[in-house]
Amino acid sequence: MKIGIYGGSFNPVHNGHIHLAETAVNDFGLDVVYFVPSKISPHRSISEYVSGEDRLEMLRLAISGKDFFHVSDYELKSDRVSYSIYTVEHFRKKFPDDELFLLVGSDMLMIFEEWYCFEKILSEVTLLVVSRNNGDLESLRKKADGLSVYGNILISSALPEIVSSTEIRKKLRENSDFSCYLDENVVQYIRLKDLYSGDN
Repeated sequence: MKIGIYGGSFNPVHNGHIHLAETAVNDFGLDVVYFVPSKISPHRSISEYVSGEDRLEMLRLAISGKDFFHVSDYELKSDRVSYSIYTVEHFRKKFPDDELFLLVGSDMLMIFEEWYCFEKILSEVTLLVVSRNNGDLESLRKKADGLSVYGNILISSALPEIVSSTEIRKKLRENSDFSCYLDENVVQYIRLKDLYSGDN
């Protein structure tokens, strides 16, 4: 089995996240992708987050009907910072005989040396990179070449779907339309729970 691990804040999960995971499945033949929402991200301020339960439920809604997508609450159940190496080790124990892939966007590849234990991560998984910006493939390939001494890195040439969770939250605070960026069930959930409005 080829198993993808896709971590992030998913705050909220949007069409760009789903596009990245679907691209990984289509381009690299993954059998399944696990979305793993972070509890305490090393890359984000926790003050920006809605609850883990809400982010988990939005993910479940966004992937409903997609049998090759699953959600893991592993990081949400943990009391420590959501460093990817811990998640990789968890999945390695869970799937000792399977091939593991870590899905990241292009922004994360460009700072990958700053990740905690990045060398160990690359010794355990193949890194799958999907662009989040137009025209950055050349710089991504150059970056991957520089990191290849530590492990295998594959880069998709698929066109990016440019969506930002930060921009979506901004639109919500301003009462601007945001529905085109999200699954309609996620839109309904956000409105039902009044998430991200005002100081939420």
